[in-house]
Amino acid sequence: MAATSVFMATPVARLTTTPSSSTRNVNFAVVRCMSQDQQPSTDASKTPAAPTPPPMNTPPPPPPAPKVSTKFSDVLAFGGPAPERINGRLAMIGFVSAMAVELSNGQDVFAQISHGGVPAFVATSLVLSVASLVPLFKGVRAESKSSGLMTSDAELWNGRAAMLGLVALAFTEYVTGTPLV
Repeated sequence: MAATSVFMATPVARLTTTPSSSTRNVNFAVVRCMSQDQQPSTDASKTPAAPTPPPMNTPPPPPPAPKVSTKFSDVLAFGGPAPERINGRLAMIGFVSAMAVELSNGQDVFAQISHGGVPAFVATSLVLSVASLVPLFKGVRAESKSSGLMTSDAELWNGRAAMLGLVALAFTEYVTGTPLV
């Protein structure tokens, strides 16, 4: 059974005065909405079908995703998506490779850099930077592809920990003068 809404305006108070008095005419009205049940019509061609509202317990649709800027200056801005993510990825690779070389050869970080580590670092940095920038310039963000345990937030936190770990490793080896492992 369908329902229709009826709006009624009801006068509430009316003050009338004469021109010689200092009061004015004031009319107030209250608007009320009432719902009435409507019997279904047998002739469907006379009344158009009204769209049915969604059920009361369904959540509203999510808002549309904001447009992502693919401008070079926006992607590489201080608060942009690229700098921290790329630096974190490089730090994760750097920390793991520095520890692996220390375990296998016994060289500290500074010895690794001075014995040919700079070209490997530059090559790795270029490859990872380009691989990280290509999706950003296409408008794809890491947040849209992350789910489960491996989220974009977990990558950022792991990158931050690797940045701190790499600095702490270099500082500790500089102060002690020996490899950490």
